[in-house]
Amino acid sequence: MSSLPPCYAIIPARYKSARFPGKPLANILGKPMFYWVYERASKCKLMQKVCLATDDERIFTAAKKLDVPVVMTDPNHPSGSDRIKEAADILGLEDESIVVNIQGDEPALDLNMPRKLVEPFANPDIQVTTLARIIDSKQAENPDRVKVVRSEKGFALYFSRSKIPHIRDIEKKDTNYLLHIGLYAYRLSALKTFTSLPPSPLEKIEKLEQLRLLEAGMGVYVVMTDYQGFGVDRPEDLELISDQMKKLQNLP
Repeated sequence: MSSLPPCYAIIPARYKSARFPGKPLANILGKPMFYWVYERASKCKLMQKVCLATDDERIFTAAKKLDVPVVMTDPNHPSGSDRIKEAADILGLEDESIVVNIQGDEPALDLNMPRKLVEPFANPDIQVTTLARIIDSKQAENPDRVKVVRSEKGFALYFSRSKIPHIRDIEKKDTNYLLHIGLYAYRLSALKTFTSLPPSPLEKIEKLEQLRLLEAGMGVYVVMTDYQGFGVDRPEDLELISDQMKKLQNLP
């Protein structure tokens, strides 16, 4: 085991969204949502720098006004992983750096999440990390909730929208199911390899980008957590997240 390499958090902030266009600019307690994500991520002491990566001049300008570090990236990236890779290139990060992909729609980000993601990189063999928590059988039936199974050493064996593992013996008691939480950290060298690969067969079938890593033989270490995040998917989610933010800010 060794000490941690330098760690950087990058927040993809894309303007277009089928369910919520302009979501990063949504007003929460008088400031755009991206500001709160940045503020929370900046409180993680393991991060040397936190930066926004956007594709839109409106977001870029708003970030500059609020003194939020921001870089402009290609609007045609197929995924957030491609966007953070370009941002890392713009920032001039070295290949041994750890890059954390922070969800841009979680303004109430739990500060333990970035820490849990980067701590395993003290082991030089770890290339990619992500998170999972236990859910019950009923929750696991939802195809919008991505499940993961992992090895005894903690590495992902498979991710699926299906309920995995499948219990064949109906007399067997139910098992624990693991919900995949879509936060990732990468060694920059691994991120560059990942984004250079074409979409893989299983990725196309399940519509899950992380399967490209497994099909390429890149290990994904799954960190267990009790965290239950709340992302803003639709405009109607703003009222609930505003209430959560008031509690974090100790506001009435």
